[in-house]
Amino acid sequence: MHNSFAEFLRAHHGDLDEYLLSFFEGKAETDDLERYLYAPLRSFAENGGKRHRPLICLLACRAVGGDPTLARSCAAAVEHFQSAALIHDDIADNGQLRRGKPCLYLTEGVGLAINCGDLDLTLVTEAVLNDPALPDDVRLRVMRELTAMTMRTIEGQALDLGWVRDERFDLTVDDYLRMATLKTAHYSGAVPLACGAIIGGGSTEQVEALRSFGLDSGLAFQIQDDLINLVGNDTAKDFRTDITEGKRTLVAVHALADPAAHDEVEAILRSGTSDPAVLARCVELFEQSGSIAYAHGVAEDLITRAKETLAGIELDEGCRALFLDMADFFLDRAS
Repeated sequence: MHNSFAEFLRAHHGDLDEYLLSFFEGKAETDDLERYLYAPLRSFAENGGKRHRPLICLLACRAVGGDPTLARSCAAAVEHFQSAALIHDDIADNGQLRRGKPCLYLTEGVGLAINCGDLDLTLVTEAVLNDPALPDDVRLRVMRELTAMTMRTIEGQALDLGWVRDERFDLTVDDYLRMATLKTAHYSGAVPLACGAIIGGGSTEQVEALRSFGLDSGLAFQIQDDLINLVGNDTAKDFRTDITEGKRTLVAVHALADPAAHDEVEAILRSGTSDPAVLARCVELFEQSGSIAYAHGVAEDLITRAKETLAGIELDEGCRALFLDMADFFLDRAS
């Protein structure tokens, strides 16, 4: 069902990678700067994921009739933000592996890793600010979008980390959805799409429809990530680490609302255990409380609403088909 979107990612990955790496080439004025900053960042960027966030920015530009090459700097900004968030998240979460390799703070030390993430955050603004292809009014509008995206993501991260630190088990489904929307949905879908449409000269209706589509599909993406961590590939190094880290995922919050499961689920989430048998018991409790099925249902509803948002909006039909495939791609990853 999602072959065309997966093929789109594969087909455009290489060209984008070359452009992203250009931000770290020839910048170091000394060997030490290369060693302590640019080389580690280049290595991190080379070990990139599917690059769906920057690529959908280019796709949105094309969808409204624009030249996608004009959106490259914004696409790079989104990817630099993603890299910064991952580098800093791994430190906050005491992560061990990122895309199959040791986390940057483990290879370079915490201080240098924080500094690398800080440079990536600076490049979010620098990439767009120094793009001569963008008119001043478009550049300013895009930078406002990226600044708001950064603030929202940091707010979401504050909730996610704070709930664990303060041992909060009184959360509601709405609390989770608000946190995940802030932390993930804006930068994983809404803002890349809105910015691409802005750069492409899209109408207000087109920009806001793509933003809404991205917000719903981005939230579904996060929910599916939570599900994959629980019931995905059991050979993955991060399998069920959300339980070990006591993450307040949608599944966990829903299960905690079940009186029959609450006490045992809370005890496991508090324990920090990595015992496979205990983790499996927690997933069993999630299943018995209907929480895994509930979370998948919420994701399905979000994808349905996202697709409906694009109906009747004037878009390039090939791009529309790719967006609809993207929605299915996000949903099917945990099937």
